[in-house]
Amino acid sequence: MKYKIFVTLLFLCLSNMLKAQNNEFSYELYLNDNDTLQYRMLLPKNFSEEKQYPVVLFLHGAGERGSNNESQLVNGSKLFLNDMNRGAFPAIVIFPQCPKEGYWSNAELDRNTKPISFNYPVKEEPTKSLNLVMDLMDNYLEKPFINKEKIYVGGLSMGGMGTFEILSRKPDMFAAAFAICGGGNPESVMEYANKTDLWVFHGANDDIVDPQLSVSMVSAYLKAGGKPNFTLYANDNHNSWDSALAEPELLTWLFSKSKN
Repeated sequence: MKYKIFVTLLFLCLSNMLKAQNNEFSYELYLNDNDTLQYRMLLPKNFSEEKQYPVVLFLHGAGERGSNNESQLVNGSKLFLNDMNRGAFPAIVIFPQCPKEGYWSNAELDRNTKPISFNYPVKEEPTKSLNLVMDLMDNYLEKPFINKEKIYVGGLSMGGMGTFEILSRKPDMFAAAFAICGGGNPESVMEYANKTDLWVFHGANDDIVDPQLSVSMVSAYLKAGGKPNFTLYANDNHNSWDSALAEPELLTWLFSKSKN
């Protein structure tokens, strides 16, 4: 009985610590006409409007959709909260939350197959969720404390798909991007292959999002003249974000990139 009580108290303690950490991300709302985008934002330590900072946009996966403005921090937030990373790479980090019925990309899903079958129409309008994110980013780029040469985007699963799509829709915005266990339409790569540095990650055993989707995007990127990094984890399933976000060179690589 005492052991169960100890485990429960330890769990509550860890949960409270995580919540306290995540509270360093401010709660934000972006309003555009009648539409609302909830997001969380982490500012650099000793933030000053007299300085300029890079911006990192992080797009979560389908499992973190909702309206609590918290679930999107489940994966990825620890990387940016790490004291060493915050000291080495001062940046504004934005985690928007996609509503439960929304999606970051124009993906048509067939869940009757395993892995899931995805089709990515090119000429469709962006989803409402992605459109709000693009408007939000346009809004931030107007602020004087933003370094417009160092804007980055990354995401996992649905967010990896959103990463590929926002690159095609905003090819001049991002200096670098990382897409984890995502996919997209290879035809769209021409828009940004020579403008944005790219690192793609996937698990070879992924039975949710076929790793061939990432392979196709990397192949198209190469054919279009880009030079991507591609990491395929031989033993990973869909949660290859655990390995990708633990890559020791990820942030060094990301923040080294500039539009200059």
